[in-house]
Amino acid sequence: MTPRTDPAPDGPPSSPGRPEGPDLDGSTDPPEQPRRRRALLVALGATAAASAAALVAGLLSWSPAPTDPARRLASGEVERLAAMRVTNQRDVRAGVRVRIGPDRTRTELVGWVDWARPLVYLDVGGPGAGTERGLVQATASTVLLRPAPGSTPTPGPPPLVPPADQWQLRQPPPAAGLTVVRDLLLALGADRTDLVFAEARWRGRDSTDGTDVDILETPLPAGPARTARLWLDDDARLHRLEARLPDGRPVTVDLVRSDRPTLRRVAALGGSPGLPRPLAAAEVDRLVRLPARLRTVGGARLTMTAPLGPDANLRATGWLSWTSSTAYLAVVAADAPERRTLLRVRAGRVARAGSPAGPPADPPAAPPWPVPPGTTWSVDRPPADDLERLLGAGLRAAVAAPPARSAVRLRTDRVAERTVDVVEVRAGRSALRYWIDRGGLLRRLELRTDAGVWAQLDLTPGEVPPLPGAAPPAKKRR
Repeated sequence: MTPRTDPAPDGPPSSPGRPEGPDLDGSTDPPEQPRRRRALLVALGATAAASAAALVAGLLSWSPAPTDPARRLASGEVERLAAMRVTNQRDVRAGVRVRIGPDRTRTELVGWVDWARPLVYLDVGGPGAGTERGLVQATASTVLLRPAPGSTPTPGPPPLVPPADQWQLRQPPPAAGLTVVRDLLLALGADRTDLVFAEARWRGRDSTDGTDVDILETPLPAGPARTARLWLDDDARLHRLEARLPDGRPVTVDLVRSDRPTLRRVAALGGSPGLPRPLAAAEVDRLVRLPARLRTVGGARLTMTAPLGPDANLRATGWLSWTSSTAYLAVVAADAPERRTLLRVRAGRVARAGSPAGPPADPPAAPPWPVPPGTTWSVDRPPADDLERLLGAGLRAAVAAPPARSAVRLRTDRVAERTVDVVEVRAGRSALRYWIDRGGLLRRLELRTDAGVWAQLDLTPGEVPPLPGAAPPAKKRR
């Protein structure tokens, strides 16, 4: 407030430092007495000394006025902070933009987080992305990467329909960018309110994309960052988070609350969850008749995708015969395309052989037929890994139908331009999914692996060549 200046009673205010009349120039003052002058000088000297002493003392004890506006949270702010993660869960999804690290070595991630069906779907880029550059889908326990080493440095929103191929199981270190971002984003959702830490503080007001927000600083109840600043609106919706990761790198997360498309999981993560229900009569009939139909059709060309581990992202091509209960295929690992393994399956036994690899291809080229002379097979043994168990399940599909009582229909889907019913059968920890078309033929078989992802055996029914290990056809009696 500007102080008011009142005019002098007899006219406008006088200008400072300028005499305005004879009464002010000192010419009419009476002469000073020597004693009074000395007393005045002594008094002025004492006043000056006291003022100097007070000034020095003041300078020694002075500190600037505090500029930090932090204060304890008001009751309404406590309630909103406690409800933040539940609000995220109820909102289901949000768009995200994440930045990790300083500018020259930053990693940028753009995409979405789904808190209700925990999933993170991101495009990873930036100068610090390194081998993590590409598309990512991650759950709380699994990270899948579709590498794109030649992609543009700046990421953009991933395609809403994710590519179906080239996804690889990864196991990044706990402090790696993908793991940290996955853990941080998924930790922002919860099914119950949180206790608010006593250390939580209000830091100010701001606006983001036209929405007024409070800036709150608080320890986080979960996730890799210990303390964060949160931009929280009046409806307990989070718009921004800033924190430091355990390794000291800064991280900024911007949430786009209006960007909420339905996310599609890739096949290795199980695809769409669907609406599980008991089988209808027609579905039971197709399941029961499946073995006979497979024996009638005889066999199928196969392709297989089996993400068994970070160093065992396998692809395979070959043939399967239901009439002779044999399979023959070539297997290639994504990280070693120069090596190829031939696999022979018969009567619940498996043998392997090395083979020169051809030009890199996805899926890999079919195994050589006929089998090259001199091929050395290992000793037949029982199936040892998920890939071999999946092949065994594919052969057994022509022997006996799975129990319909323990089967559920998950959803309708499409594969090989055909409509299929996806039927899941669980037995203990293991699970198989049968993709059966409306004509009663098996088009895909899926196995839940020890790594918690789904391996796929895609089948194209038709004629197959005589496979190694198959019993020779019986001679007709004359």
